[in-house]
Amino acid sequence: MTTDRPTQMTFTKLVVDDLEAISHYYCSVFGLHRGFHEKFESGIGGEPIEEIALAATPGDRWGALTLLKFLNRPAAQGDGAIIGFTTSDLEALLERVRLSGGDLVGEIKEMPRLGIRVAFARDPEGHLNELVELRT
Repeated sequence: MTTDRPTQMTFTKLVVDDLEAISHYYCSVFGLHRGFHEKFESGIGGEPIEEIALAATPGDRWGALTLLKFLNRPAAQGDGAIIGFTTSDLEALLERVRLSGGDLVGEIKEMPRLGIRVAFARDPEGHLNELVELRT
């Protein structure tokens, strides 16, 4: 078995309806930073799209989470993807979720055997986020 990895997982694209509102939410709640913002007339299979890249580091043009909008159709709603975030303060993160228009889904789950606490939240368009507090 080789140790070379010719392919690496580097980003996730989340299909959304309102690029600006959801970009603001992820930047406000999770401290992400905007990278590129582009429209592509024949983006996916000839269908026009618009994208905003969000990065953990200011100045990173590409980012790890890209918000994608199909320009000629609404985004599908549902639980097709769950985006995970870690934090050292779950309560403060959940407060930012609430203040920015998101909703808590269920209660915080204590998982002492794994050394974590977990909560789920929905962004303003209904996409699921898994929020994990790492315990030391």
